[in-house]
Amino acid sequence: MLGIDVGGTFTDLVALDGKGGLHSTKTPSTPDPSIGVMNGIAKIAGMLGEETGHFLSRCSLIVHGTTVATNTLLEYSGAKVGLLTTEGFRDEIEFRRGYKESVFSPRLPAPYPIVPRRLRIGVPERLDAAGNVIRELDEDAVRKAVRFLVDEGVEAIAVCFLFSFINPAHELRVKEMIEQEAPGLFVSISSEVLPQIREFERVSTTIVNAYTGPALQRYLENLERSLHEQGFAGELFVMQSNGGVQNIVQSGKLAAGCLLSGPAGGVTAAAFIGERIGHSDLITVDMGGTSYDVAVIEQLQPSLTTESWISRYRIALPMLDIHTVGAGGGSIAWVDSGGLLQVGPRSAGSYPGPACYGRGGTEPTVTDANLVLGYLNPDRFLGGEMKLDAAAAEEAIRRHVAEPLGLTVIEAALAISEVVNNNMSNAIRFVTTQRGYDPRRFALLAAGGAGAVHAGRQAEDLGIETVIVPRFAPVLCALGDVSANLKVTELRTRFERADKVDLDAINRLFDEMEQAAREKLGSGRTAIRFETRRYVDLRYEGEVHEVTVPIKTRTRRVTALNMEATIAQFHDIHERLFAHQNPHSPVEILNLRLDLLGVRDRIPLHEEPFGDEDPAPAMTGRRTVYFGAEPVEAAVYNGDLLRPGHMIVGPAVIEQWGTTIVVYPKHEALIDAFGNCMIEIRREREGGR
Repeated sequence: MLGIDVGGTFTDLVALDGKGGLHSTKTPSTPDPSIGVMNGIAKIAGMLGEETGHFLSRCSLIVHGTTVATNTLLEYSGAKVGLLTTEGFRDEIEFRRGYKESVFSPRLPAPYPIVPRRLRIGVPERLDAAGNVIRELDEDAVRKAVRFLVDEGVEAIAVCFLFSFINPAHELRVKEMIEQEAPGLFVSISSEVLPQIREFERVSTTIVNAYTGPALQRYLENLERSLHEQGFAGELFVMQSNGGVQNIVQSGKLAAGCLLSGPAGGVTAAAFIGERIGHSDLITVDMGGTSYDVAVIEQLQPSLTTESWISRYRIALPMLDIHTVGAGGGSIAWVDSGGLLQVGPRSAGSYPGPACYGRGGTEPTVTDANLVLGYLNPDRFLGGEMKLDAAAAEEAIRRHVAEPLGLTVIEAALAISEVVNNNMSNAIRFVTTQRGYDPRRFALLAAGGAGAVHAGRQAEDLGIETVIVPRFAPVLCALGDVSANLKVTELRTRFERADKVDLDAINRLFDEMEQAAREKLGSGRTAIRFETRRYVDLRYEGEVHEVTVPIKTRTRRVTALNMEATIAQFHDIHERLFAHQNPHSPVEILNLRLDLLGVRDRIPLHEEPFGDEDPAPAMTGRRTVYFGAEPVEAAVYNGDLLRPGHMIVGPAVIEQWGTTIVVYPKHEALIDAFGNCMIEIRREREGGR
């Protein structure tokens, strides 16, 4: 079994061998992601002493986290898309329900039109709010519109009619007609992509799916073909934004469900690790070369959202609530026109990369600052696979930051570190305090190549007492790919008062949703059992935002007692999110949601007994490190030689393959039974006690 995650800078791989051993590696990402994937497979096969073909022939499953859909939307490089919608409603995507990212900026440009107005065509047809046909579908108009769009060279057509989430008949008929008129054209209909209430959310999600779908389909088909040519005979799955995995056929049809494919793997792996080590409440941070991804896990359940905005388009599919900022190791430091230091969001990527990579990059990055401050060893980056050029890093910082601001190189590097740390702390606050969570009751799980360099500072800033650096921190997303369950999510709108709920109708609808999910899940050969989880979107009467609440039931049916408990939980969640509840206000049901999980065998994590506390056998020396203006001599340890039970008191630096762990002054690190580094943050008590 193999997990592969393609990031902006590196492609990460984790392989599970037949004896339960886990093996991991990294390779630089490439402009064509499939090349980096095949390079990584060849590399990990070589690590195991095998030819690539033999390795792939024995591999039963590959789970892939991909950025293809994400990059397609971020770079606006997707398919040429046409939209068919109800006559008179072709501008819904521009009205955006009046939403503006900056209400105080009258000059804020409109979003890039992924479907230009001339390719948006209104079709005569109409349903009422109950799904009854008011106006029959004009099939001649549909054929004329489809032919026009084909003549215009569209590669995909999105279809979104009013109230099709209640009655999809017109959309399904249009899909048939498109397939007749233009066989092979990518078709995205809202009743299949997002069959729930709210017109703007449906049309936005549907056109994003059409915009990103062709590129993702082509990539997955080409990758599967390359794998088969190399001897792969197993199944290829794709990590989904909801934290599950799905086969490539369904992933290609619902490309919008893969927009957070990469970071979702890291959150999934964090929940898996948290369960094994006894930490059920986690804030996960993953700092790679390009971005800093933050998420919350409460009681081992990652937070979900249906209110994601990506590249200024609304994606209303259920996704892990992951907040991303441009604060990676490759984030470029620059001085703006007002003389203020900024870090990111622009990144140096893999090529040319930070100045210290020696690939032609001349602009200073966070990695360059960390090297100058002594956190990184230029001779042991990626376990010695890459050598870093400290002189190039110093020159880049001097020219672009130190001299413009009148600082020394060390002062400039400290300033870069402080700015990026502040950006990352604010990202954590966004998903905690602004969501009603107190970060102090969570442990901070740091992953990615650079996450463990900065995590101690975030913990101090936010009052967090424990930092966890997993043994597989450099490849956490790839670990999540191999540990995630199969998952299909079904959505349906069901609008009624909770105190007048028709339980028979709700149970029938849940049964239909489960059947649809089973058909999409296919054979589920890799699953050992299936689990069904039901949710309901609730709101107070008159509110415009709903809260998703799980329905806890031990049977296949939802009972009156189950609904009462669900509504009581809704009041509690509402108070946490919005600082108030009103148990006497009528509660409305808006949507039903069902998750069908194909639970897979849990991957093993090797556990060892604790040994001696003294880490001296792993110590490789000391070096000068800057946590402030004055230099500090920090002990340096070879992470490969550290064993469970070893205790390290900061200041110290632990050098591991793929990551560096900085143990700040007054922090203490313990290697646990699984090889994870557990850092406790010592705090000064009030009154000096």
